[in-house]
Amino acid sequence: MIKAIKWGIIGCGNVTEVKSGPAYQITDGFELIAVMRRNLDLAKDYAKRHNVPRYYNDADALINDSEVEAVYIATPPDTHHYYALKVAKANKICCIEKPMAPSYKECLEIQAAFEKQQLPLFVAYYRRSLPRFNKIKELLEEKAIGKVRHISWSLSRTPSDLDTSDTYNWRTDAKIAPGGYFDDLASHGLDLFVYLLGNIKEVKGIASNQQKLYTAKDIVSASWKHENGVLGTGIWSFGTYKREDKVRIVGNRGELLFSVFGEEPIEVIKSDKMEQVFIENPKHIQQQHVENMKQSLLLGKPHPSTGKTATHVAWIMDSILNQL
Repeated sequence: MIKAIKWGIIGCGNVTEVKSGPAYQITDGFELIAVMRRNLDLAKDYAKRHNVPRYYNDADALINDSEVEAVYIATPPDTHHYYALKVAKANKICCIEKPMAPSYKECLEIQAAFEKQQLPLFVAYYRRSLPRFNKIKELLEEKAIGKVRHISWSLSRTPSDLDTSDTYNWRTDAKIAPGGYFDDLASHGLDLFVYLLGNIKEVKGIASNQQKLYTAKDIVSASWKHENGVLGTGIWSFGTYKREDKVRIVGNRGELLFSVFGEEPIEVIKSDKMEQVFIENPKHIQQQHVENMKQSLLLGKPHPSTGKTATHVAWIMDSILNQL
């Protein structure tokens, strides 16, 4: 019998309600024993609804709880660095919600702190663990479209009611997310492309604030080159007339079409035929990511999303926004 690892969550907000929090409870070998939120009443409410035995409104109290062995940081990204260094100092396992931190520099510091303590560090780029995207990886490895030449991603949407209101939104606050929704959303796709096609060695971009609805950027374009020679381009625009999320990977014998955030079928297109592959995402979308953390911590299997891989994505993001 392997002793279960006891987890605590800092920041039990919306992302932890369905996407991630329950995964820590239904994964054999993990137990969720504590949650923290600055508002104690909200922390208590979350704990009661999710049957979590204890709750705090002080992150230090959770981090230093002697029974908590691992901490999932699910706060907005501007506090990730602050809390992660505290978790490392407490000598505890950590998973950080993506993006790992607002800057490449902070990511390097977080990674160094955990490496110094020889502690496992994971980052919630959970698409690396989803069956849908591992099918795409399998198709690429099987040369279903031959040798890959280039990849492109177009992500756009109309401004939301929140964007056009005076309500505060950290995702469009340049002090927290300089690239706006690009920081929050593009990081998922760029991390996925690294997983599918390997590390990126050259990247450049241009960003602008066209709508002046908030302080962060609202349109970003980029081009890059993977270490294996595959070229990539991306455009992320958050002030268009309709929503679009389209990735195209083109090889010398065909192409793959899919979306990063939608669940439309994966299209495998060749000169003589087109095949669709549909793989449904799980209800708790981080479930495989959390399961893979268990496999890593208890059975020693490599995890696809670590502090090292997330730091590389932070370098890509800062390079695109010219923030290095």
